This record gives sequence, C-alpha cells and structure tokens, in this order.
Amino acid sequence: MVAQRIRQPRIAEIVAARLRDDILSGRLKEGDVLPSQESLFGEFGVSPPALREAIHLLETDGLISVRRGNVGGAVVHAPTAERTAHMISMVLQARAATPADVSEALLHLEPICAGMCAARDDRMTEVVPYLQAEIDAQTEQFDDLARYVPNARRFHETLVSRCGNQPMILLIGSLELIWSAHESSVWSDDGDPAPMAGKTRRAALRAHQRLLDAVRDGNVARAVRLGQDHLAAARRNTLAFGSDKTIEANRMSEAGRARNNGWPSPRKESDA
Repeated sequence: MVAQRIRQPRIAEIVAARLRDDILSGRLKEGDVLPSQESLFGEFGVSPPALREAIHLLETDGLISVRRGNVGGAVVHAPTAERTAHMISMVLQARAATPADVSEALLHLEPICAGMCAARDDRMTEVVPYLQAEIDAQTEQFDDLARYVPNARRFHETLVSRCGNQPMILLIGSLELIWSAHESSVWSDDGDPAPMAGKTRRAALRAHQRLLDAVRDGNVARAVRLGQDHLAAARRNTLAFGSDKTIEANRMSEAGRARNNGWPSPRKESDA
C-alpha cells in the first residue's frame, strides 16, 4: 500500500488559525483592531509575506476587514446570524431561488422550533416573556402600518431564537432573516401592494397569541400545528405579490440598515 503524504500546514495557515481562534473564542471582540504588524511579527516570529497571507485568509473568512490610511488596521468582525444570512442569500440568489422556496422551507422548519419552545422545561422564563414582549409591541403599534410587519416578523424570529438549539437557531434563523427582508419589502408603504389590511393584521395577531398560549401550556403538538397553520396563511398573503421574483441579497443590507434604525434583534439566550 502506498503511503499518503500528509500536507504540512503553511506558516500563514498556522498564524491565521491562532488569530481565528482568538476571534471565535471572544478574546478578540467585534470592533477590536488586531495588533500592529510589528507586534504580530514579534509574537509569531514569521516573515512579512506569511503574515500578510494570514491576514488575507482571515479577511476571506469575513472575520476582519482591513482599513487603509492613517487610521488603518485590521478590524475584527465576530460571526453573526445576520452575516450568515447575507451569505446564504447570495448563494440562493446565485441559484435563482425564490422567496417561495424560502417560505416553503420555513413552513416545514419553523413549526419544529415552536414545538421545541413548548417542550422547554424553562419556557416560562426563557421563552414566554420574550414572545409576550413581541406581541405587546405588535398590539401597541398595531395601527402603525410601517411598524406592523417588522414587529410581526420579530415574533417569528424570536420563536426560532428561543428554541434552545444553537444549530437550529443559526440555520433556521438565517432563513427567517431572509424571509423577513423579503416580506418587509413586499408590504412597505412605498407602493404596491397596499399596506396589509386591518383584518389580516388582526388575524395574524390572534394567531400569534394562540401560539404563545400553546407554548405557555407546554402543548407541543398544538404549538406545531398552530405554527403550520399560521405560516401557511402568511405565506399565501405575501406570495400573492411578487412570487416570481428571485431572492435578492441586497434586501439583507436594506433590512440590516432598518434594524440599525430601530429594529432591535431578538434577544439571545445569554441576554436572559
């Protein structure tokens, strides 16, 4: 049997792996600037070309961005669900996937998260208050048409973010963000279609309340069924307009700006 040669990692890959671990472990945080090249030369004892290649590898990963000029440096960017969703949306756009494809995936996946929320032993502290806060916001701003869809979508995003399973939160949460960006663009008050009718908004709010009640009661089967029924209705309403469009990655950037201007992200488990 011919022995396979094991490729030795390059020096640049070793340096990049060390810095990557510092970012992913939290030792280097969002917005931090990597030490100067001179400091890194001294720390790792590598040549300038190897260090530049390591920085390039991290930049390709999206973990840093390099600023030029007098205030230059390599700025750290911790991985986020929003960045993951943006990357997924670009892949989906390249594959000509449609909003209908995304909503169909959520139709199967989000109800699973609803059931997981209902099954949590700690749901009264880790799930129910967060869903109730989103319903309260919907109720308080019910007549503000510009706020209604973002508020309603936040209920769904929160339902996923509180399911308790990090892979589910990341993957399904990314699809939620992509669909939220599309749905908000459809129901904007800038043109067609007309803003969502009051009857439709009231029905959605009631559906959210029933789903919250099922989660509070720990009724897994009912939470899953209500999630499926509500998503099917919401899907029909939104896909009645622009169902032939493909996913547009730039919608994620627009949605991100909107969040920065007043849509706080669903609270994470560590925020409890």
